[in-house]
Amino acid sequence: MQVNQQPQKHSSNFVKSNAKSLLFGSLAVAALGLSGCATSEVLNSGSSSTRTTSATQVLVEDQLVAFGRPATALPNMPASSVVIVGEKNSYVLSQGGPEMVKLLTNLTPQNIRVDNEMSFYSPNNDGHFQGEMKLSYAKLKDEFKRSDYQFFLQSGGKECTDASDERIQAQRFCFTIPIKGGVYPAVSNLSLIQSKYNALTKPYPVSIYTKTETTRTTNDGATTAGKLVMLPFALAFDVVTFPFQLLDAASK
Repeated sequence: MQVNQQPQKHSSNFVKSNAKSLLFGSLAVAALGLSGCATSEVLNSGSSSTRTTSATQVLVEDQLVAFGRPATALPNMPASSVVIVGEKNSYVLSQGGPEMVKLLTNLTPQNIRVDNEMSFYSPNNDGHFQGEMKLSYAKLKDEFKRSDYQFFLQSGGKECTDASDERIQAQRFCFTIPIKGGVYPAVSNLSLIQSKYNALTKPYPVSIYTKTETTRTTNDGATTAGKLVMLPFALAFDVVTFPFQLLDAASK
């Protein structure tokens, strides 16, 4: 009987071994199949002529003319609104206006500089935008008074003296003002303002952009500019400018 049992044991082991081989073989085939699918998907994706991407879309590009205030109160805008007067549109600040007025009316305009591009973000292109204005103020160190430093502290100014300032014994303070606002048509008295001020020796662009999900061909160029939406019922208005040309002095 021992002679008959021994072959059965070998036969059982053989069956188990074959089963394991078949199992591993099936898993390997499945893995290769999955790998093949993944590769195929990548290849198909790479060869596709279209793709969806998140793109920055410029809605308007403008040129700064002046800073000012609305001649009359605007609906849904604070009385302290500041207007960035552009050639194409007016950009009325609903937030950050008082801080701008405080700096522009308390500091010597010839010593003020705009340190960032006026590029503002409109999340929904609904006439509203947001961003920040960065201004700096510099004078010779021996011209500063104690009251100047007190004003900088109260206004959130931070020292940002650079090597160029140090070479002439000057000191610089920087201000960052978060802003929000709405887009209006070009001011009614734009021609008068342009005749009042000399052309800026350095152009200061103003732009508003949004971000969109776009589907485009793989080899397409940059996205085309969209149409800027203004606030509902926004009308043109007169503006009273500040009594100096801030950026012209800064650009020389």
